[in-house]
Amino acid sequence: MLYKFRSKAAGDLIMLGPTGDQLLRIIGKEPAPKGIIEPVAMPAAIAALEKAVADEEAVRAQAESEGSPPRREGFISLRQRAWPLVEMLRRAQAADHEIVWGV
Repeated sequence: MLYKFRSKAAGDLIMLGPTGDQLLRIIGKEPAPKGIIEPVAMPAAIAALEKAVADEEAVRAQAESEGSPPRREGFISLRQRAWPLVEMLRRAQAADHEIVWGV
C-alpha cells in the first residue's frame, strides 16, 4: 500500500506502506486507507515524531559508545523517513489546514 498525504498548505507526500504505518502509529493514529490529521492535533504529532527520532538516535549513540559498529549500509534513519511528514505538519499547522490521505 502507498500513502498519499495531502494538504492545501504543502505539496503531496507519497510514502510506502510500512513507513507510513510506522509514522502514523508514532503520532497515535491507527494505520488506515483513509484518514485525517486536524490542525489541533499537529503540535502533539510533531512532538511525538521528534521524540521518536531522538529516542532512535540515543539508542544508536549508546550502541556506538559500547563498541557496536554502526549500521550504515542500507540504513535509513527515522529522522530521514519522518522529516517530510514533520515539514508537512508544520506547514499545515501554520496555515491551519488539515492533512488527509486516501481521499
